[in-house]
Amino acid sequence: MATRLYRRLDVDERRAQLLEVGTELFSKHSFEELSMAAIAREAGISKALLYHYFPSKEEFFKAALGQAAAELATRTAPDDSLPPLEQVRGSTRAFVTWIGERGPAYMKLLRSVGAVPELRETMTAIRDLTSARIIAGLIPERERTPAKRAAVRAWLWFMDGVLLDWIEHGDRDAEDVADGLVDSLTALLAAAK
Repeated sequence: MATRLYRRLDVDERRAQLLEVGTELFSKHSFEELSMAAIAREAGISKALLYHYFPSKEEFFKAALGQAAAELATRTAPDDSLPPLEQVRGSTRAFVTWIGERGPAYMKLLRSVGAVPELRETMTAIRDLTSARIIAGLIPERERTPAKRAAVRAWLWFMDGVLLDWIEHGDRDAEDVADGLVDSLTALLAAAK
């Protein structure tokens, strides 16, 4: 009988390993489909050790999501040397490319939003930050109306629909999707008074 060799990991290594496993699992399964026991099994550790690092499945999911959000924030940071609209275009292209690399995970994430209150809060915070960034970059302060604020927020929800369609059908390239999204944003802002 073969014996498995275990190596004791330090706290940061173990946490990183668990978050990597969690990100992979949550890309294949919705929040409701996974249990802490299944996650622990996949990570090759005891459920008790998993609970040592994350006191609940919600906390584990939030940590995995937080790690992905940090990566996304880095990849979509605007290039300050570009004009504002080109900053939005560059960030949107980076976002669409990132989503394209994780299509099934993105679909699972959107399906899980209703099940996890903390996830709704995280998504709301991300949308608020993103809309504030867009408004600050594209709309002169004297032109910042409630209608333009609403248009930017609505555009972020519209983006989800466009991306889900793209993931499902796969019949466009990422740059076309991103450019279409930016064009729709500018049209919405032009129509909003």
